[in-house]
Amino acid sequence: MSATAVILSFLALAGLLVAAPEVADVCVYGGTSGAVAAAVQTVRMGKTVILVSPDRHLGGLSSGGLGFTDIGDDRILGGLSREFFNATYEHYSKKGAWEWQPRETYRNVGQHGAAMNDKSRTMSVFEPKVAAAIFDGWVKSHSIRVIRARLHRGKSGVTMDGRRITAIRTEDGGEIRAKMFIDATYEGDLMALAGVSFTTGREANSKHGEKLNGIQTVLGKKNQLPNGIDPYVKPGDPTSGLLPGVNQDAGGSDGAGDALIQAYCYRMCLTNHPPNRVAVGKPDGYDEAAYEILFRAVAGGQTGRFFKTELMPNFKTDSNNDSGISTDFIGGSQGYPGASYQDREKIAKAHENWQRGLIWTIQNHPRIPEAIRSRWAQWGLAKDEFADTGHWPHALYVREARRMVGDHVVSEELILDSSSVKRSVGMGAYAMDSHNVQRHVGKDGFVRNEGDVQVHVPQPYRIDFGALLPKQAECGNLLVTFCVSATHIAFGSIRMEPVFMTLSQSAATAAVLAIDGGTTLQDLPYEVLRKRLLADGQKLSLD
Repeated sequence: MSATAVILSFLALAGLLVAAPEVADVCVYGGTSGAVAAAVQTVRMGKTVILVSPDRHLGGLSSGGLGFTDIGDDRILGGLSREFFNATYEHYSKKGAWEWQPRETYRNVGQHGAAMNDKSRTMSVFEPKVAAAIFDGWVKSHSIRVIRARLHRGKSGVTMDGRRITAIRTEDGGEIRAKMFIDATYEGDLMALAGVSFTTGREANSKHGEKLNGIQTVLGKKNQLPNGIDPYVKPGDPTSGLLPGVNQDAGGSDGAGDALIQAYCYRMCLTNHPPNRVAVGKPDGYDEAAYEILFRAVAGGQTGRFFKTELMPNFKTDSNNDSGISTDFIGGSQGYPGASYQDREKIAKAHENWQRGLIWTIQNHPRIPEAIRSRWAQWGLAKDEFADTGHWPHALYVREARRMVGDHVVSEELILDSSSVKRSVGMGAYAMDSHNVQRHVGKDGFVRNEGDVQVHVPQPYRIDFGALLPKQAECGNLLVTFCVSATHIAFGSIRMEPVFMTLSQSAATAAVLAIDGGTTLQDLPYEVLRKRLLADGQKLSLD
């Protein structure tokens, strides 16, 4: 061994050898569906890209169990979002895709009609492993460099030169330099570390002239508990203390703001097909007391809707929250947005334990009537999904975390009527949808859920370019495509996977055009961006 090699080996062992930084035109941070879309678009526009994924699996919720897609109106699909649903259609058009059931026996129903649309050649309902294969295929076919590492969230995690990011660093010491950066994560860690303004929780209705934001004890009537559930550990005895997860009151008047976060869950891929079914066992540390509200809800008349059984191909489900006591771990999401990685992992595990315990309880506990136990005993985890995570989904459904506060903020008004939006970079169409935020003792003295709001959007709406941009004075080379600049209730409509893919593709387009034009993102002429978006098939309006 040469003297140089000896020295290098010693430095490596001592942890003193610093690897050369990796360099690209665009750095995308995230492992989500939108992150992959942004990376693909960058390559298609002839620029180099590095995809830094904090997740082991690519695709986020789209490959993590959310296969019963929330779209609202499929006319909004364009560009890579439509290409994704075309790919799922092509997959299920092949006989070999139907491993466990004949295609002709599949109930072809999605959120708004046929899941498998022969006219548009799109498929909006799909198995997790199918989505994962599409995203992995995109990365491979475009030769995208993927670094699986998490952003270092200390001061050295982001290097700034004035109001431009010059480099980011990962926990393992890697450095990535780029001209443009895209934060395509559910949490917005890069955005926050770059000093960009953000908020969490619910704004007061008065802040943006809204009606659906803030605390909602009257409006939030859906996914509600049965009437008459006593809030105390020992029924009728306040001195025994409140049941786990129940607050003394709602924390304020209706429409008032707070810092609370809407509920998360896992979108479970279940099956009732015995050859592919894995039973859900009692989780470690199971605590019967955590399910006391479930027992009381059943005693109060809830006999079903413990979780959704929306059918996907091959006798599988996308099982989501479906009632007042269901898969949403209400209250368990508090503190998640700004939590450390380790604490987020603990929060995620608590959600997993809640849902595993929920299923085990419904199927096995003697306090659940035998008729209910036998009816729900048919469901288990799909053996051919999520093999490396014990058949449990790899992605917690982080419905909302941080939200950027830019110079442009999407509010309820712009969701209901976007005619004033002049710089469209994509469209949304889903209802303004917030899951429950907390449980509390209602004015009637019983346990109530609070925060569930579902209000129909009258027509597809345009999303302004400004929703992706930090304030002009904060950062000129960062786009944020998931934690967009929107109020809590407006975000409740935007936060759909097809919309995230669309916004991420548009963000990558803007990044490349800003590089070519030698300008900040805020100064990029919209007409230049619009021309390229339309050329790539993006849907910017229904005109």
